[in-house]
Amino acid sequence: KQLTCPEEIRLHREGETAVVEFFYLEAQAAEPDVLVDVCLAWITSIARRGTDGQVTPLRVELRRPLQQRELLEQHYGCRVKFKAARNALVFAAGDLDQPFSTFNQELLTVLGGQLESELQAQRQEAGVIELVRKALRRSLAGRRPTIEEVARELAMSGRTLQRRLTQAGITFQKLVEDTRRELAHHYLKNSGMELNEAAYLLGYEDANSFFRAFHLWEGTTPGEWRSRHREVVLARG
Repeated sequence: KQLTCPEEIRLHREGETAVVEFFYLEAQAAEPDVLVDVCLAWITSIARRGTDGQVTPLRVELRRPLQQRELLEQHYGCRVKFKAARNALVFAAGDLDQPFSTFNQELLTVLGGQLESELQAQRQEAGVIELVRKALRRSLAGRRPTIEEVARELAMSGRTLQRRLTQAGITFQKLVEDTRRELAHHYLKNSGMELNEAAYLLGYEDANSFFRAFHLWEGTTPGEWRSRHREVVLARG
C-alpha cells in the first residue's frame, strides 16, 4: 500500500479487541462508501482465507447512516454499527495470534526484502524533495538559487542532487516553481505585503515577471487572487 498510494492500513489494540482502519493521507474529502466496503471486505477475506475460516470480525463500524444492514451483516458474519465515529473492522485481540495456513517463509523473504528495498528508496526520494523545498524557502528571498547552491547547502554535489531528483521523478525547476507558488499564496493571504515586495522575495527580477508567472498558475492576477481569498476568509469569520 505504501508503495502504490498515499494510504495506510493501521492495526491497533483496544483492550480485548484489535481494530483495523484505512487512512488516506492526502484526501480532502470523506472516502466514498464503495471504497470503504471494498477495503474492509478485502481485509476480512484475507483473514478468513489465511486462517481457513477461523477468524470473523466481532463487528464492523461505518460512518454512513443505516442502509443495507442485512446484506452487510450476512457478508461480514457480524453486527454492523452505523453512524459510527470511524470506518473500521473490529476483531478479537486473540485473532492476531492465529497462524496463517498460507504462510510461506521462503516466498516472504524474497518478496519482503524486495518490497522493503523499494519502500526505503521511495522514502529517500521523498526525503530529498522535502529537503530541497526547505532549502528553497530559506534562500529564495531576493534571488533565484541554482541547483549547485542548494546542493552545497545539502552537503552534496550538484550532479548527485540532480541524479536523486531524477530518481524521484521531479526536476529542480519544478521544485523552484512549486515553492514560489506556495510562498506566493502565503504572502498574499497572510500579510499586507506589497506585490513588488512579494515579487522580490520570490526571486523575480521585477513585478511583471511575477505577475506573468502567477497568471499561469492561477489564471488571474495576484491582486485579484488576494481580494478573492480575503473575501472568503471574511465570509468564514
